[in-house]
Amino acid sequence: MPEPTGEPTGIQAEEPTGAPAGASAGSAAPAGADARDVERFRQGLGLPALIDVHTHFMPEPVMRKVWAYFDAAGPLIGRPWPITYRQHEDERIELLRAFGVRAFTSMVYPHKPGMAAWLNSWSADFASRTPDCLHTATFYPEPGVEEYVRAALDDGARVFKSHLQVGAYDPNDALLDPVWGLLAEAAVPVVTHCGSGPAPGKYTGPEPIGRLLARHPRLRLVIAHMGMPEYADFLDLADRHPEIRLDTTMVFTDFSEQLVPFPAAELPRLAALGDRILLGTDFPNIPYPYAHALDALARLDLGDAWLRAVCHDNAARDWGL
Repeated sequence: MPEPTGEPTGIQAEEPTGAPAGASAGSAAPAGADARDVERFRQGLGLPALIDVHTHFMPEPVMRKVWAYFDAAGPLIGRPWPITYRQHEDERIELLRAFGVRAFTSMVYPHKPGMAAWLNSWSADFASRTPDCLHTATFYPEPGVEEYVRAALDDGARVFKSHLQVGAYDPNDALLDPVWGLLAEAAVPVVTHCGSGPAPGKYTGPEPIGRLLARHPRLRLVIAHMGMPEYADFLDLADRHPEIRLDTTMVFTDFSEQLVPFPAAELPRLAALGDRILLGTDFPNIPYPYAHALDALARLDLGDAWLRAVCHDNAARDWGL
């Protein structure tokens, strides 16, 4: 969720050769027990697999800096944020597979000009060597953005990430107008961190996204974290715009409920929008086991059909999986 410190264009992502910098004893979850818990969840629903639309794989130098940020994030959110899955990249991929995740993403996002095209190059390579990863790309309001977004689409990108909080940019920036047009025309989903959690940004909240959708109503935006903490406002947008999806990333977990609880009065709306809510987790950057994110959904008591749709069927439909 918070801001990474990236590398400028042209720097090559280094391959992990030892324990990632910043890893500490006990930082990794007991994978076997966690996988068994996830398997029990899937078996209880009769689901052979999960689809997670909000996972992070990044160039190793960027991931290390993201982890360092989370390690120091306590003062920002008022409590520690331990990384549960601080393993090597290959181990993290195998963990998702052990959880039964049949498709996932490599959410990357820039915080400055000159970074997005480099991230897109890395993500394209990652997707080419990781067939269960949906080819992910990103962008930033800068000269040349239309060209590299078009190139990513031509290269097979199937989902984009737009992080308005970290990027600190207005989605209505004129430089992005042709980009939104391209993405709307291609019907490629854009996972958008536009809510004001964990800390508000200049362009977070429902108002900038509402103005964007007024101009590009066919955009398939996936509202990350269900718009935390402006849950009701983003549900209102979803009511008005049938192409909007919302992902469950970190919402309903004990960690988030202690900080920004989801309003109980809005639960009936979750049931009504059950065909447009997608499983997301923020793996590996979560301060609890993966299974807890699933249990948090189950305890909403919205029914097995709702859980099957959220955890698999909706994404399978939207991405043709």
